[in-house]
Amino acid sequence: MKRNIVLPLLLCLLLTACGQAKPDAANAVELRVFAAASMTETLDQIIELYKEEAPGVTVVPTYDSSGTLLTQIQEGAECDLFISAAPKQMNALEESGSLLEGTRLDLLENKVVLAVPEGGSGGAETFDQLAERLESGDILLAIGNSDVPVGQYTQKIFAYYGLDEAALAAAGVLTYGSNVKEVTTQVSEGTVDCGIIYATDAFSAGLTVVDEAAAEMCGQVIYPAAVLQDTAHESEAKDFLAFLSSGEAGDVFAGVGFTPLTK
Repeated sequence: MKRNIVLPLLLCLLLTACGQAKPDAANAVELRVFAAASMTETLDQIIELYKEEAPGVTVVPTYDSSGTLLTQIQEGAECDLFISAAPKQMNALEESGSLLEGTRLDLLENKVVLAVPEGGSGGAETFDQLAERLESGDILLAIGNSDVPVGQYTQKIFAYYGLDEAALAAAGVLTYGSNVKEVTTQVSEGTVDCGIIYATDAFSAGLTVVDEAAAEMCGQVIYPAAVLQDTAHESEAKDFLAFLSSGEAGDVFAGVGFTPLTK
């Protein structure tokens, strides 16, 4: 009779221990991370580094504009960790109770720049000159759509100079991209004279930065990160967020022009 009791008890203890074990190669966890498109190169590098830190965790990134990623999350897309290129999108999730309490942090700072093809001038060497040439109609500028952070920062720059975006678009001096990578590609391919992008994207694409927007022109470019409330992998998501805040990850971010805010 005792044997009949002891065996089920041992089995129960073994199952409990397995359930509490951290993921390893034989018990892998797939962690879904939604991140702003401007993080593509750096986050890919950091994910490779993290394989050594947590071999049982497979980080699956999705890159796009923060606005698009926000919409996907709101529509039910599976996401464990979100990193946006502006507070606006993260604020929307926080207000709806979609973030895991206590996990939100400001991860990085970027800069908005005026970039031209490598070695070119683009006909504008400063934002002041850009404003003048846009008004005179003799320059072609690539910018982000109004629903993506880089486009929203650009709108603030236009407001700073008193530029009417609708009038400029009607005059044919603006082209658009649905995320910062699309804007960067237009500059790289020389289909436009210049583009307003992030410093990190200009660096990764080998573009020439001719001017940097001051804080009074468009504010700070802060990248917040947070674990989602509905995550099925809370512990692993928190661990990866901690790694993103580490000095090792910070060195990767700093290498392309990000300023780590948690290092």
